[in-house]
Amino acid sequence: MSTVARRTNTLTNKGRDFYTKDLRGGNMHKRIVSMFMVVAILLSLLGVRVALLQTLWAGDYREASVAQRTRVQVIRAERGSILDRSGRELALPVPTRTVFADPRSVVDPVGVAHVVAGVLQLDQEAEVELATKLQNKSSSFVYIARQADKEIADAILALGLKGVSSYRESGRALSSASLQAVIGRTDVDGVGISGLELKYQDLLTGVDGRIVREVNSSGKSIAAGAGEVLEPQSGGQLTTTIDRTIQFQVDGIVKQQVERLGARGGMAIVMDTKTGEIFAMSNIRRNDDGTYTSESGNFSSVEANEPGSVAKVFSIAAAINEGAVNTDSKFNVPGYQVFDKGTKWEYPIKDAFPHGLEEMSVRKIFVDSSNIGTIQISRTLETKQNHEYLKLFGFGTKTAVEYPGESRGSLRPASKWQGTEKISFAYGYGYTATALQLAAAVNVVANNGVYVAPKMVLKTTDKNGVTTETPASATHQVLSESTAKTMTSMMTDVVCYGTGTLAKLPGLSVAGKTGTAYKLQDNGTYTNDEGARTYFASFVGFLPANNPRMTVLVSIDEPDPNSRDRFGGTAAAPVFARIGQVLVNELNIRPEGDDMGCVGSRPAELGPSH
Repeated sequence: MSTVARRTNTLTNKGRDFYTKDLRGGNMHKRIVSMFMVVAILLSLLGVRVALLQTLWAGDYREASVAQRTRVQVIRAERGSILDRSGRELALPVPTRTVFADPRSVVDPVGVAHVVAGVLQLDQEAEVELATKLQNKSSSFVYIARQADKEIADAILALGLKGVSSYRESGRALSSASLQAVIGRTDVDGVGISGLELKYQDLLTGVDGRIVREVNSSGKSIAAGAGEVLEPQSGGQLTTTIDRTIQFQVDGIVKQQVERLGARGGMAIVMDTKTGEIFAMSNIRRNDDGTYTSESGNFSSVEANEPGSVAKVFSIAAAINEGAVNTDSKFNVPGYQVFDKGTKWEYPIKDAFPHGLEEMSVRKIFVDSSNIGTIQISRTLETKQNHEYLKLFGFGTKTAVEYPGESRGSLRPASKWQGTEKISFAYGYGYTATALQLAAAVNVVANNGVYVAPKMVLKTTDKNGVTTETPASATHQVLSESTAKTMTSMMTDVVCYGTGTLAKLPGLSVAGKTGTAYKLQDNGTYTNDEGARTYFASFVGFLPANNPRMTVLVSIDEPDPNSRDRFGGTAAAPVFARIGQVLVNELNIRPEGDDMGCVGSRPAELGPSH
């Protein structure tokens, strides 16, 4: 055999050995087990998924299935009405239409947005935003025009845009725009955001209904498809103590006065003397554009001010009630006096009218509104006693009305009174009160010495028609009946012969007290950086004086400081007289017995007027 042949044979044998030496049988058992485990795991995973689909995920898939083949239209429930004491509507639902789109059914989102923008006069940015929303196929609802006028809604629907529809929705309206301060507001969704609308949100809110209909793949209703209709349930009703007619007239009177005086605003409260029911609560405030409306809020409850000389009713009544003084008690009253002289609390006080050292009776001090004389009377009691009376009159705590955002005012504990705080309370400084607190406090005198809590709601009617009367107002004794009659006598003299003569009513007795307070400035004093003052002028009284029916408060906030009409007796008292005449007419109030109002001249015991 040749050398080449041997080499070839050798290579052949090596190749055969290479290809055949690894051809041995594999481990079939291991391979079968591995394949079985893989199949088992896959089947297990499939079983888990099936189980999840039938249990935990079942609801989601059912909802997806329902969403794919059904369309749900919400039927908005009407919000309940707010009524006056006679059942007349103050706030009521009004019909509107809301236009919306279902992006899943909209064929041309950009085109729809463009034509809708033309009807609604949307700018380009708003049009692009609407088009973007309509392109979102994962959404089933997009607002196009919320609570639109019927004409606008009809114009959009007349375009016949696929996927665009509408539903009836309830808006909100007031029977008088000036009611907004007390009634409050709702947002575009009909949710109360202020006032009584907020406080009674749960009562007034209805339960929405719905219409469910089956649709085909193109979004059209299936005639024979199953459907569901759930009727909406209207909200409950709130019946207030407000008298709509009186409220409307009081609003007009207050607005006219603040406009005439160029004031920052004005408030008036009309309260039933015996029950505490509020017949009217007016709040007028100047807007940035110089107009006057009630849109800013219910300042009668949420804003507190120092009461000024109206507070003399409380400090003098306390001293009389404790037997420390009577109407004939005499005091030597200077026209000017420095208190706490030689201490860091040194403070000069003067009467509003100039006079020398003068002997004055308690009646004259009250009728002519002497600050220094009132301080002398208050000092017949201990500081703690005076403080306790202020608490009994309702200061320092919120009223039972619990109006949203209501202020409690400020009344520091007697133990923390320092310097002038121990005397300034007597003539209405050092503590603050809301108009509502002040009206209820003066009403103590009208109501024979008994405090009756203010009240604004007569009854509620729930969604099922069940009516619940509100309980009578809470009461507590503050003054004896004899003290109340004594204070009534002196308050009647204030109107007939003192600082409140512009509050007179012809042929009918009126009792009241004027108050003119300086307003605290941002710099912590009663004078601003230019040396000027601002005023808070008030008059609080009741009628008829000999048998009180209604208690009325009037406050004018920041009347023109350069006008003579910046005082309680000139800014607020005339408003009281006009409101009093409204009450006489509307409530048929007539004088009783020998009541002839103010007759005769100023009694000699009061001396000359100042």
